[in-house]
Amino acid sequence: MKKMTPWVITAALVCLLSINFSCKPNNAKSAVSGDAASKAYVPPGKFDEYYNFVSGGFSGQLSVYGLPSGRLLRVIPVFSVDPEKGYGYSEETKPMLNTSRGFVPWDDLHHTELSQTNGEVDGRWVFGNGNNTPRVARIDLTTFRTAEVIELPNSAGNHSSPFITENTEYVVAGTRFSVPPDNVNGDVPINSYKQNFKGYISFISVDKTSGKMDIAFQLQCPGVNFDLSHAGKGKSNGWFFFSCYNSEQANTLLEQNASQKDKDFIMAVNWKKAEEYLKAGKGKKVPAKYAHNVYNDKTHTATSEIKTEVTVLDVKELKDICYMIPCPKSPHGCDVDPTGEYIVGSGKLAALIPVFSFDKMQKAIAAKDFDGEYDGIPVIKYASALYGEVQKPGLGPLHTEFDANGNAYTSFFVSSEVVKWNIKDLKVLDRAPTYYSVGHLCVPGGDSKKPFGKYLIAYNKITKDRFLPTGPELSQSAQLYDISGDKMQLILDFPTIGEPHYAQAVPASLISKNSLKFFNINENTNPYLAKGEKESKVVREGNKIHVYMTSIRSHFAPDNIEGIKLGDEVYFHVTNLEQDWDVPHGFAVKGATNAELLIMPGETSTLKWVPDRTGIYPIYCTDFCSALHQEMQGYVRVSPAGSNVPLTFSTGTNVPKPDTAATK
Repeated sequence: MKKMTPWVITAALVCLLSINFSCKPNNAKSAVSGDAASKAYVPPGKFDEYYNFVSGGFSGQLSVYGLPSGRLLRVIPVFSVDPEKGYGYSEETKPMLNTSRGFVPWDDLHHTELSQTNGEVDGRWVFGNGNNTPRVARIDLTTFRTAEVIELPNSAGNHSSPFITENTEYVVAGTRFSVPPDNVNGDVPINSYKQNFKGYISFISVDKTSGKMDIAFQLQCPGVNFDLSHAGKGKSNGWFFFSCYNSEQANTLLEQNASQKDKDFIMAVNWKKAEEYLKAGKGKKVPAKYAHNVYNDKTHTATSEIKTEVTVLDVKELKDICYMIPCPKSPHGCDVDPTGEYIVGSGKLAALIPVFSFDKMQKAIAAKDFDGEYDGIPVIKYASALYGEVQKPGLGPLHTEFDANGNAYTSFFVSSEVVKWNIKDLKVLDRAPTYYSVGHLCVPGGDSKKPFGKYLIAYNKITKDRFLPTGPELSQSAQLYDISGDKMQLILDFPTIGEPHYAQAVPASLISKNSLKFFNINENTNPYLAKGEKESKVVREGNKIHVYMTSIRSHFAPDNIEGIKLGDEVYFHVTNLEQDWDVPHGFAVKGATNAELLIMPGETSTLKWVPDRTGIYPIYCTDFCSALHQEMQGYVRVSPAGSNVPLTFSTGTNVPKPDTAATK
């Protein structure tokens, strides 16, 4: 590969740092044309073809859009509290945000990954990563709820995550920031990076039936920054490929000091070999503190367990687990085509795209065709693993997706475009501008053995002049392209929640057929369940008041409560008695300092409330449920501490006093 000339590097850095429209594509247009509107139009009452699961970036949430309409269908709270749904506020969901550091109400969700069976998306679960406080979440696509969150020890900046093997045996997560391991003294000079910092890759097992996750093992690797990764498939099943940068092991001003070398690496990991070493007892049990949080759809309650140990394999000692393949410096994407033969790397400042061959890599390993080692890991010669290079595709390649016809699509951040090229002959076939500074791409099924094609979605960082102004910050966006023909056609752009990074899409039919319509109340095992109004009650346990409450169109039971005193902690355990689709009830009480509840049919959810003054507090339903929704309300009386007001509760019997009665 020819070395990049200084002016190319300078041009790239100017565009990256200034982010203005001097880098706007020459062929950029302000509007779509032709039949674009009809291709993206979904008539009223009709359904979209695909679900699109989009990371929310700094929002810590996952958003769900319909394609091709671009309609926002749902925002799923994952790593961030959500006052709309009570996620992270209700007593049942608080444990979902527990970590070894305590309750952490926010994280940075960068990537989503759909579960697969035999290398094909199956619509069961979607996984998301917590980048800041390293975590991986599993979202159940029957309920569109976060079902499980597991924290990752020995990690910092869980960016290279959550990528899966072709049968979802593992969710794999690499650390972005190498740091000292958790079980050693981390109070070391920052500039001792090369001596003390390590990079860890976590292999999280996934139960085939329940989806339950566990950290099966971790690989201790050299102290580099791991970026995106993808599993092998087909012939390369059993391998995983990671882009990694900062092979210089710099610890300051990385924009300069981590770009000194001409090349960084794609790290190839033989996870089948790692499993063999694990069975042979080569793993070391290492102290590590991390949280594992699971939500139970029967009890409607989450539990959090702190675990204290993890098994680690040292790749420096076990040299046939990992191999380094040189790649243009500062790579971001690392993508594997549907056949599993071709591995696409992308140096963010490169002016070409290298494509590596799995077969050639295997031959090079067998022949020990190495160019020395990097921190104990064999380095395969660049030419020995290289299939070929896509020449002059654009500037700033980031991420590649694939269609079902042997074509690849690569995003170019600096030149703000998507480029279509053929995998076999490496020829550029088409290019389309994006608006602007595109990051990740999504082709439905585009990282599986069976891409569905038809659409490509580009997720953009900049939207100046695309939408109405909204103050200093503008919305990020997604742009939808029709790729069913030889040429890409932009047919829609739509704003997104938070900052979109990676996203995945799946045919709606794979998910909608299994969608849960309501929770069977007869299977509800929440300890505070009130299965009918006759079971509603209020119980005092010291200074704790437990309200076993029911909700049904259009009243609460009880709806009058007296005898609560200052200093009491009140727990409203609300059971939604409805057994009908899309009839949730909300619950709110005046002065609550946390949030509301949103209770699905057949579900029980709990709001903790500590009143701070005496008086009458209204309660009401926050989610429109019927023509008499406005009447779905009640009152709670709070008296001074030490008062002799008895604890009473009622529904429909506490009739008004006569007008002659004095108000006291």
